[in-house]
Amino acid sequence: MCNILVIDDDRMVRSLVRHVLKQHDYAVETATDGRAGIAKFDSGRYDLVITDVRMPGADGHQVASHIKNSEHRETPVIGMSATPWNLNDHCFDAVLPKPFGIDNLMEITRSLTAGRCQPGSYYASDIPEDSVNPQPNT
Repeated sequence: MCNILVIDDDRMVRSLVRHVLKQHDYAVETATDGRAGIAKFDSGRYDLVITDVRMPGADGHQVASHIKNSEHRETPVIGMSATPWNLNDHCFDAVLPKPFGIDNLMEITRSLTAGRCQPGSYYASDIPEDSVNPQPNT
């Protein structure tokens, strides 16, 4: 399963992104701000992080910087912003300008998760070993 963390202080944006991704068979967790997002990232396993850039407390740049300096630094990060021209986007793998279309969200999401996971599928490590190579009953 592709696990995605969505971080945004705007409940409507967070809910919309979560709903769209779940409709496309992604597993989605959310956080209401950057600090909560960093805590979830550190305690979870994510194939992609989508974060708002301007939030109180820790902003999207701090979230991206934390991820890029973590042991899971290969995790791609999408920055969402209503003012993308003001972004220092070197810490983001992609930028999603607000407002954005569902097609744009899904195109970027698929691009950044390709080869990392499949929506609706499970990690090989999550499948019990005996179900992969079942032993014959004797």
